[in-house]
Formats: sequence, C-alpha cells, structure tokens
Amino acid sequence: MAPAPVKAAPRASAIPPTPNRERPTEPTPYAASREELLQFYRDMLLIRRFEEKAGQLYGLGLIGGFCHLYIGQEAVAVGLQSALSDKDSVITGYRDHGHMLLCGIPPKDVMAELTGRQAGISKGKGGSMHMFSVEHKFYGGHGIVGAQVSLGTGLAWAHKYRKDGGVALAYFGDGAANQGQVYESFNMAELWKLPIIYVIENNQYAMGTSVNRASAEDQLYRRGESFRIPGLQVDGMDVLECRGAAETALEWVRAGKGPIILEMKTYRYRGHSMSDPAKYRSREEVQAVREKSDPIERMKALLAEQGIKEDALKSIEQETRRAVNEAADFSESTPEPDPAELYTDVLVERY
Repeated sequence: MAPAPVKAAPRASAIPPTPNRERPTEPTPYAASREELLQFYRDMLLIRRFEEKAGQLYGLGLIGGFCHLYIGQEAVAVGLQSALSDKDSVITGYRDHGHMLLCGIPPKDVMAELTGRQAGISKGKGGSMHMFSVEHKFYGGHGIVGAQVSLGTGLAWAHKYRKDGGVALAYFGDGAANQGQVYESFNMAELWKLPIIYVIENNQYAMGTSVNRASAEDQLYRRGESFRIPGLQVDGMDVLECRGAAETALEWVRAGKGPIILEMKTYRYRGHSMSDPAKYRSREEVQAVREKSDPIERMKALLAEQGIKEDALKSIEQETRRAVNEAADFSESTPEPDPAELYTDVLVERY
C-alpha cells in the first residue's frame, strides 16, 4: 500500500499576519435625538444656502480672487464638528466657509470677509481662503495645499504640551493626501502620540483629476498604516455616519492612543473653485449623486420618519434664507478696510 501523501506546511508568507497593535472599533451611526436631527438639518442647510449665495455674489463681482464652495460636502463638517468640545481646535484648507460657520462665527462676519470688508472676521484681509479666528478656535483657511496638516499637527502638540484636554481636527482633501509634509506630520504625530484627528475629505476629484488616476493607493484611510496610525473609511454623505465616526475617533485620541485618520467619502456638486467648469465629469454623474446621496435630502427623509411636518421644514428654510440674505446685504453695505489696515497684523509681537 502506498504511503499517504504528506501535506506540506504552509509557507510563512501564506499565513495571515496576526494583528500586533490595537485598532479602534468600527464606528456605528450616531443615535441622534429629534432635537439633534433638527440641528443637523439646520446646520447643513445654512452651509448650503450660504454657499449658494456666495456663488451668486462671486458672479456679480462682489467676491474676488478664488472661491471654493462646500456644496454637497455639508454632512462631513456638521457631523464631525457637532461632536467637538470648546477645548478643541479646527484647521482646514481653502474650502473653509462651512467649517467657520460651525465654529460659531456669525454668517455676517464670514460673508463680510468674503467681500473684503472691515467687518469681516479677518478685517477683510483674508478673503475666502484665509479666514481665521483664535477666539473661535478656528485656525484657517489655508491656500497652500497640505499646509494645514503640519500646522494642525502643531496645534495638537500645543494641546498636549498645555495639557488642556483639547484635540485638533485637521481637514485636508484627497489631492493634499499626496503631499510630502502630510507624511512628515504623520510620523511626528504618532511618535509623540499627539491628540489629532486627520480628516481626509475625499470628494473624488481633488482639483480636477479623479483620485483613482492620481493616487496609487486610492483607499486613503490606509495612508497612515506605515506610521501605525489607524484609519477608518466613512460615508461622508450621511451626517449620522459622520457623527458616529467622530465619536469613535475622539474616544481613541482622548484615551492617549495618538492620531487617527478618517477618510470621508463625499462629493462636491460644483467645480473645484468658481473658475472651474468641471468638464472632467458628466452632468449625469453629478445628478445621480444628488438624487441618491444628497445629505440634506437624506435628513429631510429621516425627519419625516420622525413625524416632522413639511411646514416645520419650510419654516427652517425661510429662517435660513433670511439669515443668509441679511448676511449678504450686510456684506455689500458695510465699509471696506481703511488703507492703514495694510500695516496692522503683520507681526505678532507677543512671544
């Protein structure tokens, strides 16, 4: 009788590696109360109507320079920033109007900044891309792609140094995810276990090239793996998914476990900026996302399930439009900065 064949031992490379480090739990959608759902709706609607009005003012020549609108991406900032405390800090790139509104800065102050007026949050000197408010713990608005990532890492270091319990939330896009300073920041943040959440707002196209064509690793939540930074991929068109991810990320960071990456899969309906005709994608594609995944329409449907009547939503709509129109009127009528303002705020003299 022939001997039974001997089974070869599996090669080491064929054995799945045993995880050697802790990972955060998978987030679950946030269980919001009825009042919280209404607040999420109000916040997203405010950003949407504010950005639409900014687009109109840009078309009229009242806003100059570059102007990058957040239309379509509202659920990301609303979901994440609704979970923050007053100790935490926020920093982002140049698509920053919505983030500022969520930091508690009045629409009038933001719109006046867009039109370059003295009453603007940065005295009319920052414009669309460079707004800033230490009082509201909003540290920009940055025009250099990826610059906010290293600056946000510095904010996290300051939180740790001061032991103030704060967490830095640093937003950047799928295009900025390929910048070298991003990875230098990741390395420092993990070595020093800094309290920072890196948020990649993956709106699929960076300036005008799809993430699949521009990034060898297009699953951007994995970008921190070689630095031992865990990542989570989140539906950025669902505000409850975003808030649930924020809860998970904040729990991880506040436990002293170091940084975490959230890749928010989202979509912008307009071009990269107001000067972008967005010919790199079809109208049908944009319309399909609007019909299937719009974050505000999703919330309206959820509110209807909660018994919120259409009249109540119309009332919120009217209230929001009124606030945005008042902000626009104010931004057109308030004075421009005095020429002497050119020489102020140039140097910080307190060290």
